[in-house]
Amino acid sequence: MDGNGDEERVTSSSSGTLTRPRNRADPFLVVCRCFSFITALTAVLCIAVNVLSAVRCFKNGSDIFDGIFRCYAVLIACLVVLAETEWGFIIKFWKVLEYWAGRGMLQIFVAVMTRAFPNYSSSQKDLVILQNVASYMLLACGVVYVIAGVLCIGFLKRARQKKEISRAQAVKDLEELERRREELEQLLMPERV
Repeated sequence: MDGNGDEERVTSSSSGTLTRPRNRADPFLVVCRCFSFITALTAVLCIAVNVLSAVRCFKNGSDIFDGIFRCYAVLIACLVVLAETEWGFIIKFWKVLEYWAGRGMLQIFVAVMTRAFPNYSSSQKDLVILQNVASYMLLACGVVYVIAGVLCIGFLKRARQKKEISRAQAVKDLEELERRREELEQLLMPERV
């Protein structure tokens, strides 16, 4: 039993079949996944805003440096999205992104880059509003990540993920043993007759 009371004991019934443990999702991990999804969507919004800003800068020829700055913001925001998907390749080479405080700092940096150098001309007012919304949303996500990282919530999440993975592996092993037992019983049946 895992302490949550959401697991049945594996018992053998009279028919010889085993009762499987119920597979309930950990509510804490569900909340973490939802927050990670929201953060990834916000980072995608920042990518879109920065791409639009870069295209306008390069098309108008108004400020080439702002356009280059926006391109860097797009690349770093892509890194935020990849970190939120917890892609093993990124986490392997950027160990700091495994920790929530590190992710939060990166998200705050992208939010500041997205908010920097807004064009206040009347023709681009819609883009400025979109920049503000995207940057403040990602800033809020980054602050939550930093606070949660300081409170070691990321460590708790990783521990629960390991527990969930080992539980899933145990269920898979149990099913394999049950399948193998049934195969062996089928082989023994002709000998009994």
